[in-house]
Amino acid sequence: MQAASRESYTAARAALEASARGAGAAATAVTAEELLAFADLLGREPRLRRALSDPSRPGEQRAELVGSLLSGKISAGTLELVKVLASGRWSAAAELLDGAERLGVDALLASAELSGDLSEVEDELFRFGQIVAGSPELAASIGEFTVPVAKRAELVHGLLDGKAKPATVSLAELAVRGFGGRSFGNGLTRLVELAAERREAQVAYVTVAQALTEAEEARLASSLSAIYGRQVSVKVTVDPAVLGGLSVKVGSDLYDGTIARRLAAVRNALAG
Repeated sequence: MQAASRESYTAARAALEASARGAGAAATAVTAEELLAFADLLGREPRLRRALSDPSRPGEQRAELVGSLLSGKISAGTLELVKVLASGRWSAAAELLDGAERLGVDALLASAELSGDLSEVEDELFRFGQIVAGSPELAASIGEFTVPVAKRAELVHGLLDGKAKPATVSLAELAVRGFGGRSFGNGLTRLVELAAERREAQVAYVTVAQALTEAEEARLASSLSAIYGRQVSVKVTVDPAVLGGLSVKVGSDLYDGTIARRLAAVRNALAG
């Protein structure tokens, strides 16, 4: 987002956080679903998207417009948040859509935090991503663009409903729908990171040949937290192809101490 859009999104998020503290987990989850439905409406209606982000219209007028459209159709609290979004300054119509979608995600994560489920939601999203990545058939079904998005979201809902937290189910469905214009896998990864950020943690993606014990994972998390000066949430992927050692990616930092990487370096040296 450009500066003006970031300011508008920040103002809406501050209003959401104030609302969530008083509303509780269940009401905030309802707000989340309504915000995501509003984002979906913006995605389907480009004329509305342009009208609500038109800088030539005063913010109050844009808020009145969205109020006239949605009054009585969504809860009063959500309507106020939508009005904050509509009255803000947006650098482009697409950034209003991104802001609405991101605010819906913020509300889902806030509801999970209020119910004490945020860490579990983060882990469930990561594990689901691993399950999909490990099944070519499932990955193809979820990523098949010739199949309507609603059908693919229904598939994900069926796989997770009753087996994961409600926020996890909603976020995974959002990843299928293309969160922020991303692919399913990239969208899910970004949602994992946003969940960690809400816990003031940073994600470390670790690849190993064999699963780590709980003690080993805890020691690694502690070491990485000391290095980065903040809590680090370790996400482990087991890949026998690395043969041994481990690879750690934190943000743009990558440490590859796998045996596979060392063997590749030796082969390259010999070939040279």
